Amino acid sequence: MPDHAAPDGIVVRPVRGLPEFRPGDDLAAALVTAAPWIETGDVVVVTSKVFSKTEGRLVAAPTDPAERDALRRELIDAETERVVARRGPTSIVVGKLGIVQAAAGIDGSNVRRDELALLPADPDASASRLRSELRERLGVDVAVVVTDTLGRSWRIGQTDIAIGSAGIAVLHGYDGQSDEQGNELLVTQVAMADELAAAADLAKGKLGGVPVAVVRGLVPVDDGTTARDLVRPVQDDMFWLGTAEAIARGRSEAVLLRRSTREFADTPVDLAAVRRAVGVAQTAPAPHHSTPFRFGVVRARRAALLDAMAARWREHLVADGRPAEEVARRMARGDLLRRAPELVLAFRTGDGMHTYPDEARRLGERTMFTVAGGAAVQSLLVALAAEGLASCWVGSTIFAADVVRSVLDLPPDWQPLGAIAVGHPVEPLAPRAARDGELVEW
Repeated sequence: MPDHAAPDGIVVRPVRGLPEFRPGDDLAAALVTAAPWIETGDVVVVTSKVFSKTEGRLVAAPTDPAERDALRRELIDAETERVVARRGPTSIVVGKLGIVQAAAGIDGSNVRRDELALLPADPDASASRLRSELRERLGVDVAVVVTDTLGRSWRIGQTDIAIGSAGIAVLHGYDGQSDEQGNELLVTQVAMADELAAAADLAKGKLGGVPVAVVRGLVPVDDGTTARDLVRPVQDDMFWLGTAEAIARGRSEAVLLRRSTREFADTPVDLAAVRRAVGVAQTAPAPHHSTPFRFGVVRARRAALLDAMAARWREHLVADGRPAEEVARRMARGDLLRRAPELVLAFRTGDGMHTYPDEARRLGERTMFTVAGGAAVQSLLVALAAEGLASCWVGSTIFAADVVRSVLDLPPDWQPLGAIAVGHPVEPLAPRAARDGELVEW
């Protein structure tokens, strides 16, 4: 298509004298009568409400406001493929045409008070039929654009867009072209059909009963695309949920995103992300207003630590009388901590721990602090997943506490709570399904 700025001028002309359309009416015949001046190269822009009426997409509705609103909500649900956002009575949804708009296009304006209008079932097909009928009856080759009104993210007010089209390239790309200063345009695409819809609406208006306008001077080129090609696929859409809905979804999936991962990509781990996760973990609940959790990343001493732990583990397995092949198999599991890009250790310290004269309460105090440490470890694992990092908690340091303290020169009250292998996942993390909650009631 030539540059859309190339025409000497573009004229938008309203089509006046059209009737109030009803189901079964002949739109093409009405246009031939009201606008015999339509010529080849014109773009005929038609409000979708006209097709809703002529194609019988009207639903009988009660005139009582409450009952009418209830029916409207039912119709919205029926025409909705996915909810993007809800705010009070307003629903922003993806309708069956893939269009993101309020109320799935269910409309009570410019129809009788005892009716509601649905969008045309296939606006591209509607546009194609009207184009063919105008060719047969007027002998002209025109493009047709079907429009609807909607709001836009980050912008106040509404505008018309194309929801159906035929005979015109809906997009004009400038990729690879250069501007007058020699700068190459890389991602500039003009939504031609949408621009035509908005321009035509300036001539049609909302209250004057003029549902059709003709744009002349553009010289449309038919490349086979239709308005459906303007709908961005959900997998490419960066804004496919409302803010509150995205936050709610993140909250509901945060814990489910965490899973034990034993294979990692070669991508280095940004320690700033680990520090942020540790900062989250340190907000875990703890007794006596304390923060008895400590986390550290093992780098220079990793080999020495894992060798010493492996030796201790081997001693335990041999002492248990395990066969040699079983010992080797179990020992191989520890290779995860050697392969992981980063190794984080978790500890529970004695900070804030109360002392008691009897062993029962001392044991209870230690258990209480250990449980709090477990909450901190879980918080760390969830926070790592929120950073896009995979992890695997391994409890081996708990069984070799003295070895860990010795190799890392740690105080005697630092109780290991396990090791966490950290790295980037080979495949993107995805939340798993929650299990049925088993809640005992007494």
